[in-house]
Amino acid sequence: MSGIAFLFPGQGSQFVGMGASFVESSPSAKARVEEANDALGFDIWKLITEGPEQELALTANTQPAILLVSALAYEALIAAKPVAPTAVAGHSLGEFSACWSAGVFSFRDAIRIVRKRGELMQSAVPQGEGAMAAVIGLTPEEVASACAEAGGAVAPANFNSPEQTVIAGATADVDKAMEVLKSRGAKKIVKLQVSAPFHTNLMKPAQDGLAGFMEMIEFNDPKFPIVRNVDAGVSRTAAEVKDGLLRQVTGCVRWVDSMRLLPTMGVSKAVELGPGKVLAGLMKRIDKTIETVSIGSMEELLKSVETV
Repeated sequence: MSGIAFLFPGQGSQFVGMGASFVESSPSAKARVEEANDALGFDIWKLITEGPEQELALTANTQPAILLVSALAYEALIAAKPVAPTAVAGHSLGEFSACWSAGVFSFRDAIRIVRKRGELMQSAVPQGEGAMAAVIGLTPEEVASACAEAGGAVAPANFNSPEQTVIAGATADVDKAMEVLKSRGAKKIVKLQVSAPFHTNLMKPAQDGLAGFMEMIEFNDPKFPIVRNVDAGVSRTAAEVKDGLLRQVTGCVRWVDSMRLLPTMGVSKAVELGPGKVLAGLMKRIDKTIETVSIGSMEELLKSVETV
């Protein structure tokens, strides 16, 4: 029996209008949107469908918006074909969507947690004082050693593919590391349009704030195993899930290791649930033997539901 993994995207996959087809074709999706608006106390669906894009791109808005659209995609798939995954995983913010899909916490709690997480991450470092950059064409080890040479507060934040590592930290230190990386032969370095240096020690205030907030949330043991970002381990209990989600705020996203774990769990297919196709693209670079489909709209669902 070949296993299936559900993957949930993180920040950067958002776009104005995402997920609209789910709501147009399903009353239960419409009810889910109303629940999200009610839990957040503002009309997030209006922001998702109408923009403006700059406002949707603010971390505190992006995180609940992507979680909502991922939830709509997941529920549309399960309604069309009730399938139980062998494992679930999510990239950064997406790990919270994965935990919700596994029944760790209610949808209302999930969207409140990521809204809070976004607010805390946005306020942890003043605007302009932190930066992130994607480095292409060097190994993760080469990137880590260049960061160490640059010194200061800069470190790898996301190991996205064997050829792509994201660094993050204080803006001046990131700039310095970019110079070192260029001298070491990086093919391409792109500064990311983000409002804070995620997954670094600079996020410690956000981690502390989230720990306090999550004390008020009821966590359940997951219905299926969750592959953790922070160490590519597997969470099977509520305590492990909670610990993984908190450590992830300041810890590196080990996406390559997480995806390489899937075949050892019997996974041969992955379904990306939510906006964009970022994770499917990364999978091609990590492990071509895992067949990946992306479902971010009703059209994509109808096209691929038979193969799931």
